[in-house]
Amino acid sequence: MIEIRQALPSDAAAIHALLRPYVSQRLLLQRSEAEIIELTRHGFVADLMVDDGPPKPIGFSAVEIYSPKLAELQCLAVHHEHRNTGVGRRLVEECLQRARELGVMEVLAISSSEAFLRSCGFDYSLPDQKKALFCQLRPRLWQEED
Repeated sequence: MIEIRQALPSDAAAIHALLRPYVSQRLLLQRSEAEIIELTRHGFVADLMVDDGPPKPIGFSAVEIYSPKLAELQCLAVHHEHRNTGVGRRLVEECLQRARELGVMEVLAISSSEAFLRSCGFDYSLPDQKKALFCQLRPRLWQEED
């Protein structure tokens, strides 16, 4: 059985371990322990409940609140053995519910998993003629290593 719960700062090491494979594949940005602890404020952990021991964290996602208008879905990661089982969808739903409770108008997601996010209700909100542009102010951690 899998349970979704509010993430805690004490989950930081387990969350870091869940994110590591995605970071090494350059699918997620590397996060410091302090950044992960901050994400637990509006983050959720998927725990695999086991009979003979403590729950095992197998997924994580967070929503970062920027303003009443905008939040961002961040760090969606599910252990490879539990992908395609609905865990990611449940984590996204928890994040969207948290944003709703806080009165946020829109949640954005930057991801390589467009089909999955569209199946969770995400869609393009800018007219076809407009694109979201970003200005990079510091190198990404993997760019510093290259």
